[in-house]
Amino acid sequence: MPGSANLNIMMKAARKAGRSLVKDFREVENLQVSTKGAGDFVSRADIAAEEILKEELLGARPTYGWIAEEGGEIAGKDPTRRWIVDPLDGTTNFLHGLPHWSISIALEHKGEIVAGVVFDAAKDEMFYAEKGEGAWLNDSLRMRVSGRHRMIESIFATGLPYAGRADLPETLQDLARILPATAGVRRFGAASLDLAYVAAGRYEGFWERKLQPWDVAAGLLIAKEAGALVEPMNPEGNILEDGEMIVANEPIFSTFAKVIRNG
Repeated sequence: MPGSANLNIMMKAARKAGRSLVKDFREVENLQVSTKGAGDFVSRADIAAEEILKEELLGARPTYGWIAEEGGEIAGKDPTRRWIVDPLDGTTNFLHGLPHWSISIALEHKGEIVAGVVFDAAKDEMFYAEKGEGAWLNDSLRMRVSGRHRMIESIFATGLPYAGRADLPETLQDLARILPATAGVRRFGAASLDLAYVAAGRYEGFWERKLQPWDVAAGLLIAKEAGALVEPMNPEGNILEDGEMIVANEPIFSTFAKVIRNG
């Protein structure tokens, strides 16, 4: 699907950073057996990927703003446009040699996400969307959310709190309500890919708390453009500010949202 100039810039940048990360990922797999471990190496790989993305995106659009996981925020001369970037979503997977991680790039215009790219470099899957133009996978596959109507036939994705995070009790309560009513819940460790998988019909829905804008900005647009319904967990909230969301196909959304919100 031919995209705008901005979308093409985003995809080119994602592929360039992806090549760097794939090369580093092969080295991480070797480092797993070392006594020192791969943590420092992965941090360097993450920062290197962000530098590539910054060079490509700000080089092509030097007036745009920038916010990213590693490098913080840069105000642009054009206050209406901003890149929102996660150079490596799924860092823990990457660190452990698990090939499930992505590069996430979103373009915000006047407070609204208008283009998004989620690139799974390990599997060479490029998920992307522009507002009003649908959601796409690789060169020509238009994505649509799953058509399943029954919760018991559906698979959902979420994140599980780790290292003593305060939202663990809420998540355990969610799981206690969701698991008996569904075909399963998956925790793959990369929110951007969870959202892309909803768009591709691989999951029926997704929910999570305490996420950052760069984790979800691109994936949310991709899911919406594939037909998903997207709402803040708190109906009065703001997803990018609060980091809490409920996402699902239309037939299941109301039932799914009721289960999550009735905790």
